[in-house]
Amino acid sequence: MNIVSLDFEGVLIPEIWVGVARKTGIEELKRTTRDEPDYRKLMEFRMDILRRNNLRLSDIQDVISTLSPLEGAADFLYEVESLAEVVILSDTFVEFARPLLEKLGYPFMLCNSLIVDDDGFIKDIVMRQEDGKRKAVEAFRSLNCRVFSSGDSYNDLSMIDAADVGVLFRPPENIVKERPDLKVFVDYPSFLEEIRRFVG
Repeated sequence: MNIVSLDFEGVLIPEIWVGVARKTGIEELKRTTRDEPDYRKLMEFRMDILRRNNLRLSDIQDVISTLSPLEGAADFLYEVESLAEVVILSDTFVEFARPLLEKLGYPFMLCNSLIVDDDGFIKDIVMRQEDGKRKAVEAFRSLNCRVFSSGDSYNDLSMIDAADVGVLFRPPENIVKERPDLKVFVDYPSFLEEIRRFVG
């Protein structure tokens, strides 16, 4: 069995936190996993900013409701699903992802969740498991599945390295420079062809 594991933000949908930054005018929220390898450190940074600016989960969800998949992403995903089993491996949160998953036809996703206090502020994060993307890929391979993985950020590299074939999709220049061993794709047609080659 062939499995294609894809990151969510930056591969299929816009970066959620960049959208929140644009809506609120808080430039610091544009910092993403493209910039910061330590995800927990990044989320603590974000939660502190949200509380200081009196922003609740509902405020973020309001922004998310206005976002759409990246242009061509839904058609790309439909084509990939005709070739192999697809799983979205993301460090986002179920409380963020649902409206966007609906716009993509509800693909299967493994992600994290949030702890929200009585006032609606994000209090903490619950990681499904540490380095969950890599461990998911390793688990699929232990079931005798062949895995193709792709993402765009630091937190995708371990799952890319754990896969039978791993590539980058629209990564920032800093990651391209740090990982010259990985193929880079910047458009869905060429990306789809690479997946077709993998499936054979």
